[in-house]
Amino acid sequence: MAEVKVFYDKAGNTLTVWFADPSQEHVSEETGDEVILMKDGSGKVIGFEKLNFTAPHPDLLRLSFETTPA
Repeated sequence: MAEVKVFYDKAGNTLTVWFADPSQEHVSEETGDEVILMKDGSGKVIGFEKLNFTAPHPDLLRLSFETTPA
């Protein structure tokens, strides 16, 4: 089973999502759309951070995920 970690920082207005172990982060790059991609040593995206993210209801942040066939 895959694990996704989601962190919302109300004070910093950031939403961070990890698809893999955050300790594997080797490099990060900003896309220009206020999104930072975190990559491992082989260049695979293992997470992202959305800057200036404000949840409409910060005390009730709902997330849903959808999987697609590989």
